[in-house]
Parts: sequence; C-alpha cells; structure tokens
Amino acid sequence: MGFHAFDVSLEMIAAVKPVIQRVATKNRAHADQMMRAASSVPLNVSEGSQRTRRDRQHHYRIAAGSARELRAALRVAQLWDYVDGSIVESVDGISDKQLALLWGLTKP
Repeated sequence: MGFHAFDVSLEMIAAVKPVIQRVATKNRAHADQMMRAASSVPLNVSEGSQRTRRDRQHHYRIAAGSARELRAALRVAQLWDYVDGSIVESVDGISDKQLALLWGLTKP
C-alpha cells in the first residue's frame, strides 16, 4: 500500500514499540491500551482509504483520535515515571507528522 498516511502510521508503531514494551514492565494494562491505540491508527487509515465520502473521513477521524489517545497515554506514562521525557519526545516528531496527515485527510 503506497498510501503515505498508512506508511507513517507504521513508522509510528515502530517508534513507540520499545516505549510500550518498557511501560509493560510497570503497568500491563496501560501498555495494552497504548498498543490498541497505536494499532487502531493504521487499521483505520487502511479501511478509510477504501471507503467513500463521509465514511472515509469517519475512519480518518477515528485514526486521528487514536493517535491523540496514544500521545496522551505517553504523557501519562511519563508522569507515572514509567518512561522519561526524552523517550516521549523521541516519538513526538512522528506523531506530529501522523496527526498532520490525518488532519488533511479529514477535511472535505
């Protein structure tokens, strides 16, 4: 699939995977929620790419919501001292890129 938002969503998962693995050693439930949010992004981007009109935008909005949920979960993990701020910041760049792409896709 050559769709750029999908490719970036996979890059985001690769970037956050070691963070989730670290969080899992401290709080398994939090890590699971992070993993589900991260997985939701490429799944909804992929599904949305095959839909039309409002249905397409709906899937892109879900993907954006999941990306934002993942960012929030990273901040919460940082505040609980599961990971340090530099690790969270390392994921922010790819997360920003993903959210920018999704923002563009949700506009009519």
